[in-house]
Amino acid sequence: MISFDVTAFGQELKRTVGPTPVPQGREVLLRTLAAGVCHTDIHTRQGWYDLGKGKRLTMADRGLTLPLTLGHEVVGTPDALGEDAEGVEAGRNYLLFPWIGCGECPQCRRGRETLCGRPRYHGIFRPGGYGDHVLVPDPRYLIDIGDLDPLAMAPLACSGLTTYSALRKIDPEILAAEPVLLFGCGGLGLMVVTLVKALGGRGVIAVDLDPVKRRAALDAGALGTIDGAAPDLKEQVQAIAGGPIWAVVDCVGAPSTVQAGIDALAKGGHILVIGLFGGETPLPIPLLPLKAMTLQGSYVGSLEELRALVGLVRDQGLGLIPTHRRRLDEAEAALQDLEAGRVAGRIVLEPAPREPAF
Repeated sequence: MISFDVTAFGQELKRTVGPTPVPQGREVLLRTLAAGVCHTDIHTRQGWYDLGKGKRLTMADRGLTLPLTLGHEVVGTPDALGEDAEGVEAGRNYLLFPWIGCGECPQCRRGRETLCGRPRYHGIFRPGGYGDHVLVPDPRYLIDIGDLDPLAMAPLACSGLTTYSALRKIDPEILAAEPVLLFGCGGLGLMVVTLVKALGGRGVIAVDLDPVKRRAALDAGALGTIDGAAPDLKEQVQAIAGGPIWAVVDCVGAPSTVQAGIDALAKGGHILVIGLFGGETPLPIPLLPLKAMTLQGSYVGSLEELRALVGLVRDQGLGLIPTHRRRLDEAEAALQDLEAGRVAGRIVLEPAPREPAF
């Protein structure tokens, strides 16, 4: 088995050759067809999150150990099955739900594995898709995608699920009647533009510093775009919206974007932060009751939400975000391009094809 691994935080990925895992029990060995490259991979390889004022949340604090094969947006096809694995077929393509919990705590029993205190996420706490195989603990985490394109579907496991789950937290009446203010037009942001339309929303006003990404948001169907550095950002937002904003989705998660969202928000409005750029935002406490606002974090989504999202894509024939194909051995270059802001859409890694073993 060939994989590209984090062996030291802050260092380049290392090409590793090792034995291919042999599935046991209910395990399924997937041969990787596509693996998306996500900003979370950058944070994981870096080894920490910025909490502001020089404070950090390290990956060691979260329980991550090295070496680690990155990649949590994975589509694959079964190469081998454990003796008790059922419900998957050779020759079929499956999207992996990577946000696996301990399976025993109250959150897991309620179907909220992403809120588990002892997570086992692929690409973060267990090996992910930056390799030619992924060992999945149970067939229940695999979603049959039929004849849908593996490269287009792989990003649904994170960028799609994260934005879908966040948008489902917005009052449906607000989503239908009012534009959503979006910060960040990368892979997450473009998925927001696409899914707001698919969910019957009025549309998106997109904010980004990069004119190329703003153009991509317009091409995806945004109502309008604004330079994030504009000194009259609030006024431009309200001019397009026709008044204050009722719903904000922040795909950046920086102090400046959170504050801009608060500034633009109507009384009773809702801000959802899903980006992990980092930093610290001072929040005057009286604003919470006086504006009756909701400031909420949203972290990926549930297995059932991912199943619903795949169904939505299939039923509507939904066009998804632009994807850029790279070979698996270009994983390090892909991470560097994403970190430098040179990617509009999503990079998806593709191992060399071969025939399944069974």
